[in-house]
Amino acid sequence: MHPHILYNEKVLAADQKILMAGQLGVLSGWGIFTTLRIYDGVLFEFERHWQRMARDAGVLRVGLTQNPDTVHASLLELVRKNRAHNAVMRLCVVRSQGGFWEGPGSGNRSDVVAMTANLKKWQDSVALDVAEHGRYAASPFAGTKTLSWSHNLTLAEKAVADGYDEVILLNERGEVSECTSANLFAAKDGITYTPPLSSGALPGITRLVMLEELKLADAPVCEKTLRVDDLFAADEVFITSTTRELIPVHRIVDRTLRKGGPDAWPVMTRLHSALTRYVRKYVEQAPRQAVA
Repeated sequence: MHPHILYNEKVLAADQKILMAGQLGVLSGWGIFTTLRIYDGVLFEFERHWQRMARDAGVLRVGLTQNPDTVHASLLELVRKNRAHNAVMRLCVVRSQGGFWEGPGSGNRSDVVAMTANLKKWQDSVALDVAEHGRYAASPFAGTKTLSWSHNLTLAEKAVADGYDEVILLNERGEVSECTSANLFAAKDGITYTPPLSSGALPGITRLVMLEELKLADAPVCEKTLRVDDLFAADEVFITSTTRELIPVHRIVDRTLRKGGPDAWPVMTRLHSALTRYVRKYVEQAPRQAVA
């Protein structure tokens, strides 16, 4: 993590104490968050991130009282202070009032906390485990990005301990939902499929951009219910996230899908190139966001 954080509209030293036990979100994980990618000082797809946070805030009854333009300006100041021109950002909204254990707090309904960090070096391809009942698609909270993230962290940690890079989460119907911190895609006969949100998947921003913005005639992307057997039968499988962009999958449990090489994942490569072009255009068209 970089040396400065954002607390509401103030940029502070990262070691400064800002949250108190009496703030409900601290004790119970009651709050929401998102992870943004910073390209050349621009907060990529901030608008879509904020829209998702506003939706999640409504579902989880978190008072999202902050103005998005004000938050955006404060986040850019944090980027400037940390010199985080090409980095990753975590933006959190912590509920601060309500509940039996409420005590002295900030006096706000909720508090904004943000931090930046260097980009992580990801591997060229990943191996995935499979976890049954990792998602409950029927839950009214399915697809929300809540601060109470320990279940995902535990599953991811177990997968790494067992020799994998991530884990595929199945829902109560045995359908593929997502990974703990990535959406999942499978290409078959030139068409790329991703599970619908009804599977319990989180509506990832990279996923949304691929569905709505990357209109490639030779590599269409659409939603489709998938099972593990569909992944085994696919020509290519890959994961997506804000921090990873697109990374191919070479193995699921004990089944090798593809061997590496420059031509191993042609559909994913075309989509990744299209995403790179989209990011470049987004950054070029957002000079008002650029950090000096």
